[in-house]
Amino acid sequence: MSHADDQGGTRRDFLYYATGGTAAVATGAAVWPLVHQMNPSADVKALSSIRVDVSGVEVGSQITALWLGKPVFIRRRTAEEIERARAENNASDMIDVLARNDNRDPALSADDQNRAMDEAGEWLVMMGVCTHLGCVPLGDGAGDYGGWYCPCHGSHYDTSGRIRKGPAPENLPVPVAEFVDETTIKLG
Repeated sequence: MSHADDQGGTRRDFLYYATGGTAAVATGAAVWPLVHQMNPSADVKALSSIRVDVSGVEVGSQITALWLGKPVFIRRRTAEEIERARAENNASDMIDVLARNDNRDPALSADDQNRAMDEAGEWLVMMGVCTHLGCVPLGDGAGDYGGWYCPCHGSHYDTSGRIRKGPAPENLPVPVAEFVDETTIKLG
């Protein structure tokens, strides 16, 4: 019996294991940059959430913030706008019956109280992109329903951002948003 047989392995076995280990390390080194480049860049991570100062927003006016490269409408509604939106909660004449609110259950109806940010319904935060082909709707009482109107193809949104007339298939979506204090809204 030779000395190599006593050890339970041969030089050939060692070469197989060394080659396999080297191949595994080389494959990992080649694949890692491909996987890593799919992660979001630092500037995208930095914009994933922003804080918007709403202290200067008067009742009946709105501001537009830019978040993730898209406009976000932040509206402080009047009592009349809230009353009108809640009076028009009838789902039978709505094109989209879902709230489209990322802060709540996706199955909730498009009732105004399910789209507004606060209990009173004074604050409304929505993505400012028409759900038809991505144009930016005009605000401040535009359109047939006193909300927003998309000039590209004629979609009309009410004072709650719900699609009421035109080719748009869905209500303006409500992004993840919360009050961090009395004058600051955090998006994302």
